[in-house]
Amino acid sequence: MRLFQRKSEPERLLETVNDSLGAVSGGVSRSTLVKAGLIAGGLAALTAGSAAISSVRRRMDGNDS
Repeated sequence: MRLFQRKSEPERLLETVNDSLGAVSGGVSRSTLVKAGLIAGGLAALTAGSAAISSVRRRMDGNDS
């Protein structure tokens, strides 16, 4: 048995997320958290898509700055 058991990066990340959700979900239902996550993910995807489109347009116009 090791005295200090080290966790991998994904295990630490998962533990942090679970701790955060546990703290936040005190008065919030799981479905509300899922909806909020979907909305946040959708906004992130729209932002990334918009940035990609802008980048492609700049390249097509020849403005590589």
